[in-house]
Amino acid sequence: MSDHPKKFALTIISTILITLLAFLFLFPLVWMIASSLKPEAEIYKNMDSFRAFLPSFNIDQWGDAYKNLLSRFTVLTYILNSLFYGLSVTAGSILVNSLAGYGFSKFKFKGQKFIFGLLIAMLVIPGETIIIQKFQIVKALGILNTPWAVIFPSLAAPFYIYMFKNFFDAISNDVVESAEMEGAGSFMIYWKIMLPMAKPAIATVGTLSFIGSWNDYIWPLMVLTDSSKFPLQVAITNINNTVPVYMNQVMAILTISTLPLIIVYLFFQKYLVQGLGVSGTGEK
Repeated sequence: MSDHPKKFALTIISTILITLLAFLFLFPLVWMIASSLKPEAEIYKNMDSFRAFLPSFNIDQWGDAYKNLLSRFTVLTYILNSLFYGLSVTAGSILVNSLAGYGFSKFKFKGQKFIFGLLIAMLVIPGETIIIQKFQIVKALGILNTPWAVIFPSLAAPFYIYMFKNFFDAISNDVVESAEMEGAGSFMIYWKIMLPMAKPAIATVGTLSFIGSWNDYIWPLMVLTDSSKFPLQVAITNINNTVPVYMNQVMAILTISTLPLIIVYLFFQKYLVQGLGVSGTGEK
């Protein structure tokens, strides 16, 4: 019984600390959204008080920054571009990485361990170190300034292949052998049996791929020159540098770019946590 008060006190302290930490990470987001819902002049008022985190008290002013932003820039085009890139990369990542994981898990071939070892070694190589080589390959393929230049280099990732391999390793080979006895081919086994059983991995890879594509800035900026093809993250820089610069409109475009990520995470957080939690063990 003596341990109960101690555990209760630790729970209270932990809750308070976690709550304070959450506020520390959330207050820039709250300030950003609140600033997008008030006139330009009001943003700089009460910066040293709690009112800085509140929107305008006049509800009619909440949409002004967004209306003015949409009238000055083709924001909808940039959003649609980002959605197209994000959804294409998501679908392609799931297909390409799951096929590679399936091959490493259920097929035996010469040099398999060596190739997989190289794949794992690539996890420690920063993506920025090979960005010039990627650009040269894209240029040689003749797809610069096209959507494919943004999409193709983002499809395969060593970590996603490793994750799918672990999930497929957890599926008994007896399942595969039974399907082969029924006359199913390798691709049919992958498509009808293996892939549906790896839903946590699919959700995890899909979510991370979409977030990565949506947030990508450097690569689209390198391979795209036509501003009409820019994703939202690249367009934000142009919007922020276009005179006159209105802070409430800047906060509005940042809010527009952030909300889809929050929505995606809220819908898929269960699978995301589950997928990341078991990716290192292969257990389900």
